[in-house]
Amino acid sequence: MPGPNPIEPPRAPDQVAQAPFHLMTKPIGSRCNLDCSYCFYLEKEKLYTDAGGMRMKPEVLATYIRDYIAAQPGPVVSFAWQGGEPTLLGVDFFRNAVALQAKYAQGKTIENAFQTNGVLLDDAWGEFLAQHRFLVGLSIDGPAPLHDAYRVDKGGQPTFERVFAGLQVLKKHGVDFNILTTVHRKNSRSPLEVYRFLREVGSGYLQFIPIVERNAAPHTTDGLWLAPPPDHEDAAALDQQVTPWSVRPADFGQFLIAIFDEWVQRDVGRVFVQQFDAALANWAGEPAGVCIFNENCGRALAVEHNGDVYSCDHYVYPRYKLGNLMNTSLAALVDSPAQAAFGQAKSATLPRYCRECPVRFACHGECPKHRFLTTPHGEPGLNYLCAGYKKFFTHIDSPMRTMAALLATQQPPATIMSLPRTQWMKARG
Repeated sequence: MPGPNPIEPPRAPDQVAQAPFHLMTKPIGSRCNLDCSYCFYLEKEKLYTDAGGMRMKPEVLATYIRDYIAAQPGPVVSFAWQGGEPTLLGVDFFRNAVALQAKYAQGKTIENAFQTNGVLLDDAWGEFLAQHRFLVGLSIDGPAPLHDAYRVDKGGQPTFERVFAGLQVLKKHGVDFNILTTVHRKNSRSPLEVYRFLREVGSGYLQFIPIVERNAAPHTTDGLWLAPPPDHEDAAALDQQVTPWSVRPADFGQFLIAIFDEWVQRDVGRVFVQQFDAALANWAGEPAGVCIFNENCGRALAVEHNGDVYSCDHYVYPRYKLGNLMNTSLAALVDSPAQAAFGQAKSATLPRYCRECPVRFACHGECPKHRFLTTPHGEPGLNYLCAGYKKFFTHIDSPMRTMAALLATQQPPATIMSLPRTQWMKARG
């Protein structure tokens, strides 16, 4: 995908964006108290070696909150705090953030989402998160043996018990939470074990994020050990090897299929799985609500601890830096020609093999970060997970059509569970 032009226009803090947008906020950069083997963000510390550390300064926080609220064209403004590990900043940092949100709200409704590994959650955090109605995303990769396969602390020790204790803190204080589960080489082979565990611990909303990373080329000079997203102008970059913890395409497809088959028979309307919700939206002709399954992207960006804004959370590399919010309004950065080109490149670079695919409407090539294979015709830009997604989307076609038809007649999709299976299931290979 093309790299944004780093030239920054004059600062205009009160500009309003042309359409809603989302920022993944990194107030502590890539700093984390864990050392997960597969984490693609830990290495971003090498991009920020200044002596000021990686804690967002008060003036950056205030400018960011003011500008982000002012730039949103709608009445609801959603903040997303991530890292690294945001709890390392302490509760007082976020008390200040909430106070600034109230100061600059301008009558808008403010929402907060907070992604954490859960290790540092205690009663002080629980009370704060509940009081201010934060939606917490908790990272759990399944039961202990699967979670601890890659999610370890800086000493290489397992973290499951501490994370599970953090989960109990959220429950104790009535904090709304969902679970983010990365799907990697090991837990991908135990889909029902993972799903049933997550369902049992009480999360009603699940996100399954496939781990796909490649080793950087030996001649890399920026000190990063993971390869950046592929550039279609550099065919050699398409041959870099995936890491040992990356999920295999077939395993990921079967992971989703196994969970879907159980979900569609007993959990529709009770457990919400991001991939299934997005698929149903696409089958119903509505926006997927998830950038990776939309035709184009570009409205979900990332802001670093020092105010640097990047085209996407997965594209935090110098060539994709749009500017800095201390110098340029967020609206100007989001609506810049460079960012528009970045978003439109998702569909513009889709190979013919994908454009002619019968399930393109549900996939749209998924995330461009994963498009580093060549098609059977030798064209670059095929998604590494294509085989898995194609099998999954083909598998769910009949029940998705049924649920889309239910929605069209103002019936809840959960009605499918009371229908005879022969009414919505057909033989599938």
